[in-house]
Amino acid sequence: MVKDYLDTNDFTKEELLDMVDLAIAMKKMIKEGGRYPLLLENKTLGMIFQQVSTRTRISFETAMTDLGGHAQFFGPGSIQLGGHESIEDSGRVMGSLVDILMARVDRHKDVVDLARYSAAPVVNGMSEYNHPTQELGDLMTMIENLPAGKRIEDCKLAFIGDATQVCVSLMFIASKMGMDFVQFGPKGHQITDGGLQVENKVDLLAIGQENCRVSGGTITISDDIECIKGADFVYTDVWYGLYDQEEEGASYLDVFYPKYQVTPEMMDFAGPSSQFMHCLPATRGEEVVDAVMDDPEHSLCWVEAENRKHSIRAILATLCPQGPRDAVAADEAQAVVDARMAKLGKLGL
Repeated sequence: MVKDYLDTNDFTKEELLDMVDLAIAMKKMIKEGGRYPLLLENKTLGMIFQQVSTRTRISFETAMTDLGGHAQFFGPGSIQLGGHESIEDSGRVMGSLVDILMARVDRHKDVVDLARYSAAPVVNGMSEYNHPTQELGDLMTMIENLPAGKRIEDCKLAFIGDATQVCVSLMFIASKMGMDFVQFGPKGHQITDGGLQVENKVDLLAIGQENCRVSGGTITISDDIECIKGADFVYTDVWYGLYDQEEEGASYLDVFYPKYQVTPEMMDFAGPSSQFMHCLPATRGEEVVDAVMDDPEHSLCWVEAENRKHSIRAILATLCPQGPRDAVAADEAQAVVDARMAKLGKLGL
């Protein structure tokens, strides 16, 4: 049984797809029926932030409220996590006071240690290693917008630019699903050559390759733009070291611009039906231009941002212990939600 949601690699492909199915069912139920599935009535989520946040904070707080629960915000410096009080002691205390915890941390080790000592489930809201809640929202967005006649396993996802934790997270989820994953980025900023610095020196590519061994997916990492041809989804993230920060004598703009800027021409090169994604916030005019972000036909970044909330509902509903629920009318949407929850329960989640 997986108690916590720290890394999508801890879950099977089926378990992740079941959470996406639950997210889509609840989204439909709320948007089309105007009814909220109060699965977590009288439950409390503790939200720990060591960094500032927009989408993650709003999504978790709204999602918990939508499910009938309550969210408590603990901003940077507002609690003694890892300061006067150790992570271990904080985990023991907070895990006994709330029903579920979310932590957005500077070091992945902190959220792992928090989960180890917390009796309550812990969700990784982002660390320097990965961003698993973003992964599930991205997977949901791709599944909702599959090219005609394709399954998720048939799709190609091209990430453009720096090997951020979002890039690595996309490699994880794509390789889990059996997709073809590409990173098109400069040497020195690739998954394979230290583009992402993780404290415990994990072999990131090896994790993705093991996922591919199971799923049949592929991973390609290159600085040749030919690798993005045929991409169904083109994804980018900010170039770390914005605003001419110096790195070995050259600014990030010198490293990435213009070759790795997502433009209409790059989208056309990937394919006429390629769809654009971005985890946000974006630095318009740097990693992506306005014409791509605001393209009403091919840009998914806005629905992707909204899907953070919908997918987080599914994560919370899956992990948080539920109390008895009042009987509700079993209309189609509620029946789908109930069926998905029952299936997740049978999986031991």
